[in-house]
Amino acid sequence: MVSEVSNADGSAAASFQHTFKYLLATQFLSRGIPFIFNSWIVRHLSEEDYAIYAVQFHLFVTCVLFLSREGFRRACMRADIRRDGASAIGSNAAKLLKVAWMSFPLGVLVTFAACLFVLWWQDLSYSSPYAQAILINGFACVLELLAEPFYILSQNLVLLRLRLVVETAATFSRCIVTYILILKLPSLEKSIVFGLSQVAYGGSIFLGYWGYFFLFRVYKMSVLFPFRIGSILSYDGPLANMCMLFTLQSFRKLILQEGEKMVLVWLDTPYNQAVYGVVDKLGSLVVRMIFLPFEESSYSTFARSASGDKEGIKNLGRSLTDALKLVLLIGLVVIAFGPSYSYSLIRLLYGSKWSDGEASTALRYYCLYVIVLAMNGTSEAFLHAVATENQLKQSNDSLLIFSVIYLVLNVLLIRSAGAVGLILANSLNMIFRIIYSAVFIRNFFKGSSFSFRGCMPAGYEFILVSGVATFILEKIYLDRDNFWATFLIHFSFGLCCFVASAFVIYQKEKPFISNIIRFREHAD
Repeated sequence: MVSEVSNADGSAAASFQHTFKYLLATQFLSRGIPFIFNSWIVRHLSEEDYAIYAVQFHLFVTCVLFLSREGFRRACMRADIRRDGASAIGSNAAKLLKVAWMSFPLGVLVTFAACLFVLWWQDLSYSSPYAQAILINGFACVLELLAEPFYILSQNLVLLRLRLVVETAATFSRCIVTYILILKLPSLEKSIVFGLSQVAYGGSIFLGYWGYFFLFRVYKMSVLFPFRIGSILSYDGPLANMCMLFTLQSFRKLILQEGEKMVLVWLDTPYNQAVYGVVDKLGSLVVRMIFLPFEESSYSTFARSASGDKEGIKNLGRSLTDALKLVLLIGLVVIAFGPSYSYSLIRLLYGSKWSDGEASTALRYYCLYVIVLAMNGTSEAFLHAVATENQLKQSNDSLLIFSVIYLVLNVLLIRSAGAVGLILANSLNMIFRIIYSAVFIRNFFKGSSFSFRGCMPAGYEFILVSGVATFILEKIYLDRDNFWATFLIHFSFGLCCFVASAFVIYQKEKPFISNIIRFREHAD
């Protein structure tokens, strides 16, 4: 078990690196496997079926799970069941789980309401394959929510290897089920196939977490299921209130996070949904594999390291500077080289059917969206980790305003620019949220040595110049009719620019880069 994190700078850095290492591995496997599988499935589905798979069902499952559990995850990660020493871990775990188990009945209600809403909105009968697939997806969500309390406990105990194994196995099982059903039962409705594959994922999550805590007997049954008569009402009131506060905030965050898909399903055609699905699956790979675990590990580190004393604020400033510098560095690389190779990447993965349409243009704009998404994730993680209850309520109010602006932008831009309009609306929304978080951060560190200028990696100008050079080469040299011969030259030039940029950045940021690549030295 991981030792308790102290407020010392070295311990905080080790905790951050240890957490990020496992979360990065988790996202690499749980997102990398679907990425490889997605390259196959895009070529075997029609645009309408891919829209169901990549946008419609994804939106349904995301909405149900996000509203059901996001508030509990955020609040419970602020708790520390090891704060009173090893002897009190069991009782603190029971208090935590009393609150965490509240997510399940909430999730069942959300799932039931979501299923009824979809059936009513699309005027579906229970006998239609799409309606049955929605109900199957709802069952999959319930299975996953049954594991949520144990997921929260494992995260609080920093059992990151458990998450790595469980989520990788669940992702692999979902891909295998989809692959087998599409090949062996081609007559089966594709919506049913996607629903059954989601059940395989939810069932694997359920069996993985329940199996671990039951087979290894980490805690007694009375701790894992603290429902004895007379003790049910003695729950942690402040923690439960924080869960409700974050849950209310999750409604607004969901609109900001998935609003473009809501508008897409509501207003646009299945073809444009499929185009956006291809771009989102591909463009968000960096976001999900690197930025998402980075945001989670940053939030965990900020929450555990936060204290009101001067030294604690100084350590928080260092952690935030390093976090923002890394996401900015990766984001700048994506901005520099992504637009120049968007067409080539889609052509290689999915064929000219997709690359010669709107998908390659949309992916170019998505590359610009990546950096603001990364900055927003890290800055909001800091805000949510250290803010007081009143500050969180103010943040909720601001999210409501941003949600309204965001939905209006989505509706206006989707009609004028299609999938590209959705990406532009997302980018503007993220910029508004970054500004709000930046104001909070500036006020939090008032009087300290923290500066946003220190977050910009040295040598970033060279990356941007390399990006301009590769973009010009693509425009004047890459030939779509003679793709392979011209692509090899285009790729070789970009690779040389990337290596040169990496060398310059390493020379200018050697201590920072060296600290990152030493993650492996921080063992469990």
